[in-house]
Amino acid sequence: MSQYTIGIDLGGTNIKAAVFNKEFKTVVERNVQTEAIKGPTHVLNRMKETIIEMLLTTNLSQSDIRCMGMGIPGLLNPDEGLSIFSPNFPGWENIHIVNEMENTFGIPTFIDNDVRVNLYGEWRFGSGIGFDNVVLITLGTGLGSGIVSAGNVLYGKTSSAGEIGHMNMYREGRPCKCGSSGCLGRYVSAVGMVNTFIERLNDGDNSIIQEWVQQDQSQITAKMISDAYDLGDKVAMEVMHETGRILGFGLSNVINLYNPEMIIVGGGMSAAGDRLLDVVRETTAKHALKLSNEACKIQEAQLGRKAGMIGAAVYASERFTKKLSNRIEIES
Repeated sequence: MSQYTIGIDLGGTNIKAAVFNKEFKTVVERNVQTEAIKGPTHVLNRMKETIIEMLLTTNLSQSDIRCMGMGIPGLLNPDEGLSIFSPNFPGWENIHIVNEMENTFGIPTFIDNDVRVNLYGEWRFGSGIGFDNVVLITLGTGLGSGIVSAGNVLYGKTSSAGEIGHMNMYREGRPCKCGSSGCLGRYVSAVGMVNTFIERLNDGDNSIIQEWVQQDQSQITAKMISDAYDLGDKVAMEVMHETGRILGFGLSNVINLYNPEMIIVGGGMSAAGDRLLDVVRETTAKHALKLSNEACKIQEAQLGRKAGMIGAAVYASERFTKKLSNRIEIES
């Protein structure tokens, strides 16, 4: 019987992939450049080459792999195995990833949104272990999210449930790629925090970061703001706290809507840690429903860059098991 599962986290910069045993322990792991600029066929081939290389390294055959899961950014139809659109991948429209992989390897393959596979990882093996009501948010270039309610991952009619990053915070605010404006993700993501910081500089405030980047604002990063915060830089501290307050107001809405036991904060910007989250917690304590807020913990993700890989493998395993079970019921 096949004992292994493959999990792949497709990112705009890197493809993170691993083979896991039946206990979801890593057998082999790879991280290769995506090279998205070269087009969809090239990216698919990069994924296939990585799978082949992992199988060769482990002396495993395709028949040893029970199933394969993939986290794909952008809009998709998980049931059809179709990636509809991904904004950071040129020419990426209506790519039938499941057909591509199953035709090449003969391995049952399942896809889901990249943030949701991170949710599966943190829920099953990270900060969410033991909880049935969990919200994961990832703070990076934007704000992604996934939701577990009463032990079930929420999808919605178009697999778009839980788009917390597009919650409107300002009636007419910063424009968003979704076509609206004032979305939460435009303020509390890494890009959003940097934009807030630059606005402060343009209003005449001064920061040590200006020396670090030699007045080139395009070089400013969220990590620089965290580093300047630790040095007592007034603007960096105020921007971090303002970002935390806005996120706190957004998560107050999330707490009131979904009544989670745990909100997990992941993504690159989560490295800010309590510099950010202390203000978030203070804000939800004041503005979320008291009973709901007291039942909810807000903490950092545990798995880091591994969450997407292991989550994709867990997701695929659960989908595959359900598919087998349904087939047995039909045949009986």
